[in-house]
Amino acid sequence: MSLKQTLDRLYNTYDFKERILHDPIEFPHQYKRPEDIEVSGFIASCFAYGRVDLFKTVVKKILSTMGGSPYDFLLDFNLKRHGHLFSGIKYRFNENSDIICLLYVLNMALKKYKRLDVLFKLHCWSDDQNIGIGLTGFVESLLSTDTSPVYGKNIKPVGFLQFFPSPKKGSACKRMNLFLRWMIRDRDIDFGIWKGVPKNKLVIPLDTHIARISKCLGFTKRSSQDWKMAVEITEALKWFDPEDPLKYDFALCHQGISKVCSRMNCKECSFFNLS
Repeated sequence: MSLKQTLDRLYNTYDFKERILHDPIEFPHQYKRPEDIEVSGFIASCFAYGRVDLFKTVVKKILSTMGGSPYDFLLDFNLKRHGHLFSGIKYRFNENSDIICLLYVLNMALKKYKRLDVLFKLHCWSDDQNIGIGLTGFVESLLSTDTSPVYGKNIKPVGFLQFFPSPKKGSACKRMNLFLRWMIRDRDIDFGIWKGVPKNKLVIPLDTHIARISKCLGFTKRSSQDWKMAVEITEALKWFDPEDPLKYDFALCHQGISKVCSRMNCKECSFFNLS
């Protein structure tokens, strides 16, 4: 069986719906309105690092505090009236003030643009080789917000900046690319609510699972898990599906999350002994 046949079989037989509960995409799937899907997805993706059970607890606290519509809550967000509702919530590198500042930045962006896709497509997106230029502009636009109302002065602490990785700095931008995949792909469990950006412009959300299996399959020879590696892996996947290379992402990633792919049990991997 060829590598393409194995990849396609993995994709075509994968139980996407069952794995939703083991993935941060669970949160935007709890909403019906595009506006709520978008902002809940952005928040969920921001915290999607470390152990799944730990960051999902934090995301659940934040979204449950917002009530039935996170979009309406954020559009009406006021530091004095609502900031205290999130008191005590922190996660790894992100202090409580950083999380409140994230909500404040989203509030300012929504008040100005109404939707995050408007900010991305009208002010950041360009039809370049990959989505890096658009993502860089998107991050820079959000980071241009004056954070003085939260921190007392216009500063960007490390824990706050951790929410906003950028290709310009070489980051693989796993969480941002994850969010873009959710918003732009219109198949399987992804939402496709951002229209006008082709699926083949996306870059794979690179994490340790994708990096490990991609090295095994010869998709990359790079050692650093950075933006260049993410692009190289994406370009390799285009050989198998030029129009929708990221269709393989979810299944490949969960080969690692579910422990099917690890350094200890290669014989159980779908790609073992490819002929």
